[in-house]
Parts: sequence; structure tokens; C-alpha cells
Amino acid sequence: MARPPRFDTGQLLDAAVRLAASGGPASVTMAAVAQAVGAPSGSVYHRFSGRPALLAEVWLRTVERFQESYTAVLRSHDDPRLAARAASRHVIAWSRHHPEEAALLLYGAADFDRAHWSPEHTARADAGNRRTLTAVHDLGEALGANGDQARERITLALIDLPLSIVRRHLRAGAALPPHAEDLAEQCTAALLPPGTAPATPATGKPPARDSGPEEQHGGDRDPV
Repeated sequence: MARPPRFDTGQLLDAAVRLAASGGPASVTMAAVAQAVGAPSGSVYHRFSGRPALLAEVWLRTVERFQESYTAVLRSHDDPRLAARAASRHVIAWSRHHPEEAALLLYGAADFDRAHWSPEHTARADAGNRRTLTAVHDLGEALGANGDQARERITLALIDLPLSIVRRHLRAGAALPPHAEDLAEQCTAALLPPGTAPATPATGKPPARDSGPEEQHGGDRDPV
């Protein structure tokens, strides 16, 4: 019976995520990943044809995991306003529970050498982005967002705003504060088209009081 491989693809990609989170995409090399798991370089080349393939896989695995959970939340409520608010909270909560992956997503696909990806990797990335943007667009329509400005507000509310909270803290090397989910939800709710707001937030808990200024501290983009 053949002996199972000592280092599987998941272990190698986990190591690549840690390298990217701590040192950026430039730190993710075939040799560095092999060294991180104590594997011979041949183990990495056996699973990835070269560095562009490694970078593509580490980016795509991370972004697809986020996109899958995010689009599920976008479609999780019959009330589109609740779905929008839950999605905003989810961006923060996912980043809180996956800090290394969230740090990786501070970059973009271009930073992970998208220009040299295989056609299959590029198509996979494009398909994931289309699915996510379609889910955001569908929710916008359910919210009555008609016209370019209204659709821009939905993108700001559901993607740009919660991601900006994550990025500000992670780039400063700080943990996300306990109030980040509430703050993201409140800001998202304020940007949604006029309508009857639910009595309770997406969590079912009473809304948190907005923090005043004295209490708040501190290219191409994929829809993540």
C-alpha cells in the first residue's frame, strides 16, 4: 500500500496564507512555503506548477471562502434590509474569526500575480466575482435601488463601508474592536434606500448606541 503524502495541498496553502498575512504576497515563494512546513521543495512543485499557480490558489481559496459565506448571508433573509445589515456585520465577523485570511485580502488579485495566472485560474476568479456582484445587485433590486447613484449606494453600504472598517484596523496592526459589527450595521442601514427599517437589527439584539467622535479610535478591487 502506498504511503499517504506527508504534506497535502491544504497544509501548503495554509502556510502560504500565513506568509502572505505577515509579509505580503512577495513573501509567498515555493521555497518559503516548503520551509514553513518542513517539506522538500519538490513537494510544493508536485502540487503547483510554479509560483503563479501557487499565488493563484492561495488567493482564490481565500477569496472563495469569503465570497461563499458572504453571498449566503446576502440571501439569508426574506426582508432585504435585514439581509443587507446582516451582510455588513458578516464582513466584520468573518474578518474577526479569520484574521490571517482577512489580512491577505487587504491586497488584491493583481498583487498575487494575476497577470500570469493560467486561463483556468483567471476564469475561476472572474466567475466568483460575478456571483458575488450578482448577489449584491439582486439585493439592491429587492431594496428598490434604481439608477446608477442608488446602485453605487448599495455597493458602498454592503462592500466598501464594512471593508473600510476592517482595513483601517488591520493595517494599523490592531484587533477589530468589539463594537465594529454594530458600527458597520448602523452605517449600512443609514445608506439603504428609504423604507421601513426593522425594529431590531440583524442579530435580533437592541441596536448599540452610536459612538461619538471622542469614543472612536483608530486600484483594482475584487468584491470581497
